[in-house]
Amino acid sequence: MPNVARVNGFKPVKYVNGAMWNGQADIYFVPSSDATAIAVGDVVKLNGAGDSQGIPAVVRMANGSTDVPVGVVVGFLPDPTNLNTPQYRAASTNRYLYVVDDPNVVFEANCAGTAAYNADPGLNVGVSLGAGVSTTTGNSSMQADLATKATTSTLPFRIIGYVQRPDMDYSDTSNAKVQVTFNTHSARAGVTGVYRDWE
Repeated sequence: MPNVARVNGFKPVKYVNGAMWNGQADIYFVPSSDATAIAVGDVVKLNGAGDSQGIPAVVRMANGSTDVPVGVVVGFLPDPTNLNTPQYRAASTNRYLYVVDDPNVVFEANCAGTAAYNADPGLNVGVSLGAGVSTTTGNSSMQADLATKATTSTLPFRIIGYVQRPDMDYSDTSNAKVQVTFNTHSARAGVTGVYRDWE
């Protein structure tokens, strides 16, 4: 059965040491001056000054190959002035986000592009930004962009491996589900991916 496209951004699943993700996240701020909607599963980067209490500001990643992420959005704080806010951060609104910013977390993502199951682990990869947030579902349109996979040290994620589950068809190289961790991160520099000696 071919792989099914389930595009909903990046989802934390575990740590690089094998421990399950424990739900920890930090609070970040997006000011109303930012006109880009943000969804759960979006990769975000630091963006200048934060709020008046020192909570750092972030924006949605805009360049999937060179932007340095600080983390991935996993939720939103309620807005007490408007309890009917959607399950995403609407454009041009003040909103506080929960962001997984630990550089040792492993995320699962749908892949845009062609998987090489035996050769991709260890390579670095960029982010396919997609068309933005679905205002119907609130889902992120971000995916791991396999067209960018390389040893390039500036790519934001490192491929750990592919998801081992019954819903993965390894004879189908499209819409694969991959596990990645941060390669570049605001708390550390990126490194060159693995060298494959048959290239």
